[in-house]
Amino acid sequence: MHPEQRHRAREAALQILYQWQVGKSGVERASDTFFGLQWPDDQPRPVEELVAFATRLAHDTVQRLAEVDTLIADTSERWRPERMAIIDRLILRMAVCEMLRETTTPAAVIINEALELARTFSSEDSVKFINGMLDGIRGKLDR
Repeated sequence: MHPEQRHRAREAALQILYQWQVGKSGVERASDTFFGLQWPDDQPRPVEELVAFATRLAHDTVQRLAEVDTLIADTSERWRPERMAIIDRLILRMAVCEMLRETTTPAAVIINEALELARTFSSEDSVKFINGMLDGIRGKLDR
């Protein structure tokens, strides 16, 4: 998949996870809702590869939540994941999940993508926070 499409798939996965978190529905339902009802009308229907990547990333993130949240909590100082802003927490969870499961995408690329998501959906302070957190987690995973 083209890097631009992978970025768009990560954006979609984040939006699916947001619906899952806030709407308290399953990931599959959140994915169906996002791609069926909320995909921007001014954009062509996404290719199936993008849909599959986004849905799989969102699903894997939820499936690995205990492992991912433990890494996040162990890396942050006195901040449990549930105390973090929802978007920041979801970006962190997604990136950590991707670092755990992905062998072909370098951690630096995953971190950069997470920072781009934070720039789009959160704040500049969040970008710095997420960068520090993911750098610390990458160090733990490299050991």
